[in-house]
Amino acid sequence: MKKPNSTLLVLVLASLIGLYILSKAFNYKYKQTETISVTGAADTNFVSDMIVWSGSFSRTSLNMQEAFDALKKDEVIVMNYLQTKGLSKEEMNTSSINTEKLYNYTYDESGRQNGATFTGFKLSESINIESSNLLKVDKISREITQLIQQGVELTSSSPNYYYTKLGDLKIGLLAKASADANKRAEIIAENSKANLGDLKKATMGVFQITGQNENEEYSYGGAFNTSSINKTATITVKTEYEVK
Repeated sequence: MKKPNSTLLVLVLASLIGLYILSKAFNYKYKQTETISVTGAADTNFVSDMIVWSGSFSRTSLNMQEAFDALKKDEVIVMNYLQTKGLSKEEMNTSSINTEKLYNYTYDESGRQNGATFTGFKLSESINIESSNLLKVDKISREITQLIQQGVELTSSSPNYYYTKLGDLKIGLLAKASADANKRAEIIAENSKANLGDLKKATMGVFQITGQNENEEYSYGGAFNTSSINKTATITVKTEYEVK
């Protein structure tokens, strides 16, 4: 009876040992770590501290200089009116004058334009206000059409309300949302008879600002309400923790 070839035995044993080590390494490399993924949220109510409002007025004439002179007189009337209402010159600024040529167009039976008659120059200017006195400017924006009685052709826009400390507010909300996410993860781990491990990943969600007590929907890119004085800010944080 032949004795087993010692060299062959060594090769077989070496191959088996190599395959064992390889399988262990493969399992170690691709071993899945158990994790808990949660989303924390935080919100806060706040009041706007700055109002931005604008209005525009215009004059029309066949003569540009006449339209310009009339518009500058209107500017004086508007500025004086705003100052009598308690606004300072620092809170007000005017835009450059916009000039537009006006025409009356005529059309043939096919609807094609066949003529144009010049009817004059329209010059317009806007007045812009930025102030921390929200109630005062809000009232002015609603009452400024009284200037129409003085011959000023003025159009008032709706005010916009902003918050100048939005950066600090956002940082505070991130801290609260992160703490909320951690608490949720701890509850899940505790009730699953596990221990919460290290944080693996954290991602900030969309920052939303909506009006209080208003039926506004969140948007994918983040809502940013400017029409309400009283607002609500909301933010989310998505986190992933290891489980021991």
